[in-house]
Amino acid sequence: MATPKTVSFYTLGCKLNYSETSSIGRLFEEAGYAELPFGQGADIHVINTCSVTDFADRKCRQIVRRALRKTPESKVVVIGCYAQLKPREIAAIPGVDLVLGAAEKFRILEFVEQIEKAPGKAMVQAGEVKTANTFNHAFSFGDRTRSFLKVQDGCDYKCSFCTIPLARGRSRSDTVESVVANAQSIAKLGAKEIVLTGVNIGDFGNGTEVIEGTKPKKQALFIDLIKALDEVEGVDRYRISSIEPNLCTEEIISFVANSKRFMPHFHMPLQSGNNKQLQAMRRRYRRELYAERVAWIKEVMPHCCIGVDVIVGFPGETDEDFQETYRFLNELDVSYFHVFTYSERPNTPAAEMPDPVPMHIRRERNEMLTILSEKKRRHFYEQHIGSQRPVLFEKSTNPGRMSGFTDNYIRVDVPLDETLLNTIQPMELHALSPEGLVLPNPEQVGI
Repeated sequence: MATPKTVSFYTLGCKLNYSETSSIGRLFEEAGYAELPFGQGADIHVINTCSVTDFADRKCRQIVRRALRKTPESKVVVIGCYAQLKPREIAAIPGVDLVLGAAEKFRILEFVEQIEKAPGKAMVQAGEVKTANTFNHAFSFGDRTRSFLKVQDGCDYKCSFCTIPLARGRSRSDTVESVVANAQSIAKLGAKEIVLTGVNIGDFGNGTEVIEGTKPKKQALFIDLIKALDEVEGVDRYRISSIEPNLCTEEIISFVANSKRFMPHFHMPLQSGNNKQLQAMRRRYRRELYAERVAWIKEVMPHCCIGVDVIVGFPGETDEDFQETYRFLNELDVSYFHVFTYSERPNTPAAEMPDPVPMHIRRERNEMLTILSEKKRRHFYEQHIGSQRPVLFEKSTNPGRMSGFTDNYIRVDVPLDETLLNTIQPMELHALSPEGLVLPNPEQVGI
């Protein structure tokens, strides 16, 4: 059979998935494949899935149909977290030809040559998750402005609602030296900003050589990594994608406050502002520690942006529990939330817990926190009106416009100027638009 020469990709989920898709794309490119937009008739369609996304099965079916709409003879490969958790279920989806698990996805080129398009005969290569014990480095590139750089994978935490350890295996990391080398490569490609990604990046440093029955030896700490990255020439900005509050130490916060290249922006998952719920979720901190971390960040970086993950409708969450979370978030000096409506995940302890919250109440609570998040974000933006901050510009989805983020993650919107794309410009933050975007001084951009 002749080797297919075109491939396309569709990615669901987190920044980590995007970094891995990009690196797998480079494997295909090195093997002589040309990349086409998804659904435009490629010989191979690769779908990178997520287990956190609601309705994963339905979404996967929709994407497979889209892949085959133009070229029914195309080969469809499904990888990612959902592929590890439910390989047989995915293999049964009409049109799927190959399913690869966590340990197999970076060997994709070994398997695509074996695909034979035969209805109902999808090949499945998905071993037990414990076999996913090596680290495959990855970074995204395509958007010249920003790159997602994978530094860690897997998780040793056992949060009662989460399937990620089942989908990605134990915590393991790249080496400091390898991450630095990747950052240097990204700098040479022209990206101005690197976002460090992983499942639990604060746990960075676990070795990749796993001896059966033992925990990998810690080779470095996250603080060691960011200190080394801060010295890489050619990188203007780093962001930490998300870090657990118990691992976001005062040392890390203080370093970022005085860093040359790390931006004043933290994203720390809270999940609940109620200690009873945190214990049921098997989180490794209490709300008091979270409040202490926020207070220290604001002490050393008053202008810092702080994002929060929160889950509503977890089993047993009473009205009083939710109101406690609402009040806690309302009083915290944070900048925005990512609000998730709890949904049951098979093979997790939370799925078997008593007192499930009715779905309509979960949605009501999500809406309440989403409205509070927007109020928080607007308040944070308004605090900086009249100040000058550096903005990294990129193309906007709106014709004739471009947008960018300040160092502390305020989104700025201006008329398009091609000469300013992928450059960092000082901007005086002038006003807030009705859409909630910050507009710079009109005289500064020639409006």
